[in-house]
Amino acid sequence: MMDQSLSNTPALSRRGLLKFSLGASAFLATAGLGASLSGCSSSIPESGFAALRGGDLLFLRALIPVMLDGAVSAEHMPAAVDGTLKSLDYNLDHLSPEMLKLTRQLFDVLGMAVTRGPLTGIWGSWENASADAIRHFLDRWENSSLSLLRMGHSSLVQLVMMAWYGRRESWVHCGYPGPPTV
Repeated sequence: MMDQSLSNTPALSRRGLLKFSLGASAFLATAGLGASLSGCSSSIPESGFAALRGGDLLFLRALIPVMLDGAVSAEHMPAAVDGTLKSLDYNLDHLSPEMLKLTRQLFDVLGMAVTRGPLTGIWGSWENASADAIRHFLDRWENSSLSLLRMGHSSLVQLVMMAWYGRRESWVHCGYPGPPTV
């Protein structure tokens, strides 16, 4: 009988987890920096947007319908996605430069094929990812042992949900009558 507990096994030791987390953090930071320096990530917003770039839009157009599933009917989803993108763009444009930089690094890591596949399980382009694959990616990040991925998940959820639920058309679904008239 083995009397070694799970916490004492090398794969699950605190030191091993810290080393792995440090390595993953360094990998993500390097990938984000590499994207910025290589020109893979443009800082130029897409036409009609103040902060969102073309690559960000590809990712977000795949992600937002999955996140709004159940809150928006299929026939209203295209308008909801467009409205959410406009609100998200407005919110990003009003972030501090440092917070915008961090958000763009997150979007860069999710947009680059070399990091997207291993980190999300989405090996092809976002446009071709199924809703189930995107749900799996979100679940994977939400329940990851890496705090960096959990923080990335939390950031994505907060960004999208604040953009959506800040819009008047979302209020009916959640029973919010709107702000009081003064």
